Amino acid sequence: MNPPKFSTLGCRLNAYETEAMKELSQQAGLGDAVIVNTCAVTAEAVRKARQEIRRLRRENPDARLIVTGCAAQTEPDTFSRMDEVDVVIGNTEKMQPETWQGMAADFIGQTEAVQVDDIMSVTETAGHLIDGFGTRSRAYVQVQNGCDHRCTFCIIPYGRGNSRSVPAGVVVDQIKRLVDKGYNEVVLTGVDLTSWGADLPAVPKLGDLVMRILRLVPDLPRLRISSIDSIEVDENLMRAIATEPRLMPHLHLSLQHGDDLILKRMKRRHLRDDAICFTEEVRKLRPEMTFGADIIAGFPTETEAHFESSLKLIEDCDLTWLHVFPYSKREGTPAARIPQQVNGNVIKDRAARLRTKGEEQVAKHLSVQVGKVHNILMENPHMGRTEQFTEVSFDTPQQEGRIVTTKITGQTSRQLQA
Repeated sequence: MNPPKFSTLGCRLNAYETEAMKELSQQAGLGDAVIVNTCAVTAEAVRKARQEIRRLRRENPDARLIVTGCAAQTEPDTFSRMDEVDVVIGNTEKMQPETWQGMAADFIGQTEAVQVDDIMSVTETAGHLIDGFGTRSRAYVQVQNGCDHRCTFCIIPYGRGNSRSVPAGVVVDQIKRLVDKGYNEVVLTGVDLTSWGADLPAVPKLGDLVMRILRLVPDLPRLRISSIDSIEVDENLMRAIATEPRLMPHLHLSLQHGDDLILKRMKRRHLRDDAICFTEEVRKLRPEMTFGADIIAGFPTETEAHFESSLKLIEDCDLTWLHVFPYSKREGTPAARIPQQVNGNVIKDRAARLRTKGEEQVAKHLSVQVGKVHNILMENPHMGRTEQFTEVSFDTPQQEGRIVTTKITGQTSRQLQA
């Protein structure tokens, strides 16, 4: 019996959960199966999932093919109707040991073909914390899942459910184990990370969790935060940014647009000036801070003037690392019902212009690092990342997982050199 094969599409959280499923399926004794962990963030993501399923079926004609993830949660019928698919399981079910035990026991084909329940009824995070997902140098810890907000373009709350948090004590214990195993950096992840704690007793904030981790795990060299919503950043998180050198000076912001009217139509909770004020305030506290951001091109009703506001926001916030998303009409979202959809070719052009601007910002960031001394966490013998998450290439091999202090000697289009 061959061990299961896994294919992961989409975000870092999906990759994290794939590691959990590997453990669960192995413990259940499941074999001769292919599991596809799908993404639903855009219509294109769903199309790629269907394409990947067909490819894997051709390559594995005799294996049971199981589809899960956000697209399976939001569109179970889409995948159950595919001839290539044997079983569809939801985002809650994929984290439950009994799901995998049942499939292992009934592998002859008696398993229920669609196992997708109402994810909005889920009130707790599953106990699937993984010790050591990632490289040998960096581990990822899921501290939150789901989202209570309803941005008009986003289907993810219907794939992930409402926001729910992992208790701080559980998070701290896991990070202690990771440090004991030799990890030098831990990244906190979640769907809506800055909402962490809202469902816990005493309603703590993300900053409380960060300060607690840094206080109770003094041997952790580097703590990093993944994507955040700047409008929800609390006082303790700002204090940690200002006073805790072990909290890395790199924040990825969920901005989405640079025009106030479009932000309101997206049902975002911040305005353009909020984003600018936040980045300015953070840089006063931590001058070396670098910012990434998500930006959507071509949201319905977006004019050229609206788009220019997004381009200008990149400069006004001095953003470095951009994730550019061409708007993709997502059935089931309010934005899909807006009559004034932007032409597809215009969306592609605007996304390309945003990416070009992003490349200019990266080049500017790299140029000012040459000659500086950086602490670099080695991801492999020839590449590591600075505290600002900038890639650094080395001619001389270094020890993987080690933090190397060295002077930057040059740059390429996307990397520093040391």
